[in-house]
Amino acid sequence: MSLSPEILSILALLAVAVSAFALFVVMNSVPKGNRKLSDDKQAVLVLTKHDQELSNLKVAFRQLAEGQRQQGEALLRTVQRVGLVRYDAFDDMGGHLSFSAALLDGQGNGLVITSINGRQDTRCYAKPVEAWTSSHNLSEEEEMAIQRALTSGQPAPKVRLAAPAQGRSPTA
Repeated sequence: MSLSPEILSILALLAVAVSAFALFVVMNSVPKGNRKLSDDKQAVLVLTKHDQELSNLKVAFRQLAEGQRQQGEALLRTVQRVGLVRYDAFDDMGGHLSFSAALLDGQGNGLVITSINGRQDTRCYAKPVEAWTSSHNLSEEEEMAIQRALTSGQPAPKVRLAAPAQGRSPTA
């Protein structure tokens, strides 16, 4: 579970308010006849304890914020955008058994896999993708798979795709 810095700040302020209320309750709940220390010394002890607890809370808050930042960075490197295009690679084949699939992270890095199904065999190709494009020649279907991955899920970043390569052969 990840919380935004605003939520964590509100929780920290609530903890301070609860601590102040607890101090008020403790100070007023001890009967005056049973007090062994003077009111000032007792208040100093309670405030010192609460100060230590607040310091511990601040450390925990910083650790939570750092953990959330690390998780956010790690999440950018996971596959989170997928685009799939099914098609007939040959005129005499039906059923859309050929496909191109783009598996990309949040920054448009990953790969595009293409499987071309023919009567006698099936061929598979994998090409690296960096920043929503590839240094290899991409077929129209591979470009379309990357475009679908770009627009899948959350709002797409503003990037321009390279012009589609000429021809349908994904080899290169």
